[in-house]
Amino acid sequence: MTGTAGALPVALLLPGQGSQHRRMAAGLYGHEPVFTEAMDEFFDAAGPEGDPLRDDWLAERPVTDIDHVTRSQPLLFAVDHALGRLVLGRGVRPAALLGHSIGELAAATLAGVFAPRDAAGLVLDRIRRLSAAPPGGMLAVAASTAEVAPYLRGDVVVGAVNAPRQTVLAGPDGPLDEVDRALREAGFVCRRVPSLSAFHSPVLEPACRGAAPLFAAACKHPPAVPVHSAYTAAPLTESDIDDPAFWARQPVAPVLFWPALEGLLATGDHLLVEVGPGQGLSQLVRRHPAVRRGGSAVVSLLPARPGPPEADRAAVAAATEQITAAGRQAAPASADHGRPSRQAAAG
Repeated sequence: MTGTAGALPVALLLPGQGSQHRRMAAGLYGHEPVFTEAMDEFFDAAGPEGDPLRDDWLAERPVTDIDHVTRSQPLLFAVDHALGRLVLGRGVRPAALLGHSIGELAAATLAGVFAPRDAAGLVLDRIRRLSAAPPGGMLAVAASTAEVAPYLRGDVVVGAVNAPRQTVLAGPDGPLDEVDRALREAGFVCRRVPSLSAFHSPVLEPACRGAAPLFAAACKHPPAVPVHSAYTAAPLTESDIDDPAFWARQPVAPVLFWPALEGLLATGDHLLVEVGPGQGLSQLVRRHPAVRRGGSAVVSLLPARPGPPEADRAAVAAATEQITAAGRQAAPASADHGRPSRQAAAG
């Protein structure tokens, strides 16, 4: 944990594309009942696709690459949501949620906007559409959006604003390779994001057409916990929630993670708990002035890198102790098995 938290309100951070890795959080499966139940609910809701998803998630050598959209997106959603349920089941009452990319849909589900089974159907429909999209990729650049702007070409766009000098570009493979070379030659530090698709770019626009009716048909509810959207950099509004196009276009729209984080921390200091694979969001938020001055603090639920199964369990135990030390584990695990409720979310 970074800084001294005191009795800070908790904000859960749910990561997205690029944070996935083989067997992410699998060390908790069969050991953490709430997490296991949530994962099994997702695989059951996935129907015939559920068993292959579970098998590839648990495999050391999955049949389908974990970076492929048919694995990264559904498994990130499921793991984020299940980890959020685990934290709720520990009695933690978050004051806010903030998701990155597919993490926003997981955050909305955790907040009760979508029922988990409905959300699973929405995710599976999304990946069926996106799997037909042209190949592409994503590139993280240690630069501001203004610095990278002169180098953009050939449908390569800013896909995510992760920090003032941490920008992610997205686009077709060929043009993205050209931009990558040009930026490196200019002295910028670049790193390919683990993704076989150009998320948050116009490349995915045709694949997302036709997705809105399913979102329109889904039953939606006001969030039990404020969800700070990384697409509007503001809390989800009733009009956002009710707008099918808002959800359907998320794979195309840029992720404004840093502006959304700024909006969240403008409401006051928080204990920022990353509930997802890796510690990518934790590394980003540690750069924020509110964290650097010690007002806000950071806890990561899982290890920074893939490791043996017991590493996942040890990380969760350590994170639970840190949250407890911050004065935010307010109650024992409740009978709702980590499901969100208006009462549990009000703290």
